[in-house]
Amino acid sequence: MEASIWFWVIFNAVVLGLLLLDLGVFARKDANGDPAPVPVKTALIKSAAYVGLALLFFGWLRMSYGLTPEERSAKSLEFLTGYVIEWSLSVDNIFVFVLLFAKFGVPAAYQHRVLFWGILGALVMRGIMILVGTALIREFDWVMIIFGLFLVYSGWAMLRAADEEPDPTNNPVLGWMRRHLPVTDTFRGKNFSVVENGKRMLTPLALVLVLVELTDLLFALDSIPAIFAVSTDPFIVYTANVFAILGLRAMYFALAGIIHRFKYLKHGLAIVLMIVGVKMLANWFAGGKAVPVEYALMVTAAIIAGSIALSLWKTRGEKEEPIL
Repeated sequence: MEASIWFWVIFNAVVLGLLLLDLGVFARKDANGDPAPVPVKTALIKSAAYVGLALLFFGWLRMSYGLTPEERSAKSLEFLTGYVIEWSLSVDNIFVFVLLFAKFGVPAAYQHRVLFWGILGALVMRGIMILVGTALIREFDWVMIIFGLFLVYSGWAMLRAADEEPDPTNNPVLGWMRRHLPVTDTFRGKNFSVVENGKRMLTPLALVLVLVELTDLLFALDSIPAIFAVSTDPFIVYTANVFAILGLRAMYFALAGIIHRFKYLKHGLAIVLMIVGVKMLANWFAGGKAVPVEYALMVTAAIIAGSIALSLWKTRGEKEEPIL
């Protein structure tokens, strides 16, 4: 079944509405009207709400998205499996966001603004990548071999570097911007750019936003091919991505203080990527779904849950780290 144009219009309208509500109605302000830091309790409630929305959407797919009960069941399972994969990989983004905000000394009050615009840009980029990926797969089905091999290699590379701490500021794009664009020495409140002495200048907050976008682009190079191993329906791939990314901002504030304790999560994600890559290759060579989607869902959930549980058990007793 192909999603009608109305599915796309209504879904994106709801997503836009949620983003506007989060930025306007639900955004906390301090006494001066500036953005206030997001409390952990509020972030946990928002994270749970976004997960709840994804599960409600899963229920809607199971009842409505498909011509037969079998098709509805298959499509909904594809969404849920894709959502679990994308959600798990999005947690890995938080490691980099924490490092970025710490390196640049971004105050907690402005982190919400950076993440909002960063996630909005991520939705656009991923939408374009999904459309391109879908067109390539439909025109050249052997592209699945390239995706599968890339995921196996990417997972192996992630596993080898799992214990290393990346330096997100060591980025050639950042170096180019600092050399060729006017940038203020310090933050100018929540502004990404300001006019000083008649000259438009970027602020360090704009540099952080660019790095956030580049970080998501790099992660999308893994996550988009991974979900194509589960489904080639662009509506399923897109919606699973959107639900995972929508909750990323709230999840950051909920987990930023304890994300250092998830020491084995990268290992689990690396194993998942390699398994998904092998599944994609097996499906192509078998000319169909050699590995049922429900098996992929169970294995993915077990590995991610196991790696998180092991991490928290091994690091029990460690104190929470404050958000800047």
